[in-house]
Formats: sequence, C-alpha cells, structure tokens
Amino acid sequence: MKMNWGTKLVIGMGLFMAFIITLVVFMMRSDSDDLVDKDYYQKGIEYDKEYTQKNRVYQDKSEPSIYVGDSLKIIFKKPAIGSIRFLHPSDNKNDRTLNMETRENNEFVFPLNEISKGHWKLILEWKSEGKEYLFEKDILID
Repeated sequence: MKMNWGTKLVIGMGLFMAFIITLVVFMMRSDSDDLVDKDYYQKGIEYDKEYTQKNRVYQDKSEPSIYVGDSLKIIFKKPAIGSIRFLHPSDNKNDRTLNMETRENNEFVFPLNEISKGHWKLILEWKSEGKEYLFEKDILID
C-alpha cells in the first residue's frame, strides 16, 4: 500500500502529539521538583551568614597571612578559635576538618605530613573578639 504525503504528515503529527502527551503525564506524576531543594530556606539563611562572615574579614581588615612549607602556618590579626577545612578538588575522600586555636603571636601551625600533595581549597572559620569570620584560599602543597 502506497501512502501519500498527507497521510505521512498526519501520522507524524499524531506521533509527535503522543510524545508530548506522554511527557506531560510523566511530569504530572512526578513527586518531586528537582529544581528546588527541600531545605532551600535553611540554605538561604546559611548563605546570608557566610556572606556576612566573608565581608567582615575585609571590613575589619582581618585577613590572615598563610604560609605553606613543611607545615601550614596561619597568622591572625587577633587571637582566634575555630576550624580549618582542607577540601581536595579531585577527591573528596581526602577532605579534612580540624579544630584550631591560636597560640602566642596569634599563630596556628599544622604539620602537612599527613596531607597529600596538590591543590587544596582552605576554608577558615574562626571567632575573634565575639565576631565570626570566614576566609577561603586556594593553596598548593608541594
């Protein structure tokens, strides 16, 4: 049986409409909307807190000095208590978090013999004189 172009056009339109209807039914039956996090409100509040902490570092001129060698040496402007996160961009199994407290001269020293070599993102969160700060820096450990 030979079909003319009109029949092929109607069959093509019918298949396209069936495809669209199938997609609509699938979307309507879907339980979740992947574009919105379930805890988006809490994440928004945390983002505001992080933004404030990052800006406070520059407003108070509290940016710490960071030196990398056999050990990581961080010099703060004032005494500080907080945490350091080492984030490895290529393998999150190597990520580490440790607590820190400055010693004399507002310094914190951490030996790097347990940290693998390569690029790391260093995230410092600390409290100093009742204010909270957040500072991020990319470092290279040789």
